[in-house]
Amino acid sequence: MKKPVLGLILFLILFTTYTPKFDFNVSSKFNIKNIYIENNSVIPTERVKKKLNYLFNKNLFLLDFKKIEDSLKDEDFIESFSIKKIYPYTLKLIITERKPIAILQIKKRKYYISDKGNYIQFAKLEVFNTLPIVFGGKKYFYSFYKNLMQVKFPVEKIKSFYFFESNRWDLVLKDEKIIKLPAENYIVSLKNFMLSEGNVNFKNYKLFDYRIKDQLILN
Repeated sequence: MKKPVLGLILFLILFTTYTPKFDFNVSSKFNIKNIYIENNSVIPTERVKKKLNYLFNKNLFLLDFKKIEDSLKDEDFIESFSIKKIYPYTLKLIITERKPIAILQIKKRKYYISDKGNYIQFAKLEVFNTLPIVFGGKKYFYSFYKNLMQVKFPVEKIKSFYFFESNRWDLVLKDEKIIKLPAENYIVSLKNFMLSEGNVNFKNYKLFDYRIKDQLILN
């Protein structure tokens, strides 16, 4: 009986001192070495990369998406982004940028207004040089703009918007025509203008004043 007991003791000693040779560093093969930024036309690629520098040599499996979001939250032009992992060591950031529709002027400060109604810190960018300027009416502009789009007004022809305390708008077009809208029921006036604009009898008029109900004053 002694031999089996001795064999069991030797087996237990060997088993408890054996260290299996698993490769616990295999995950290091997936550390980030490349970061690519895509779909950005306004936001500088290098600026985004600089904010994500901390990700180099981080593991692709262990990304903290909230931390990435926080790193980019001061980029006003980013509407959203998605991340694509390309194994073994590449990270791709695909950006959706906000699309400015106008420039809001408040005293000496300027902001871009996006097509979703967001306000973006102004930076002089040539690509947006032709955007219309909005003077006043910060709280009301976006809903007004959506109404213009709804009636299919040619917003690309607008040079500037002027808001007045009487809660109404003036539109100055790029051909210097001025449309003075009433405070109420201005949709009717907009439709009337679009019909009138194509009429040769109205071709030489520069002022279209709809402020008095059921009247159009031309000049």
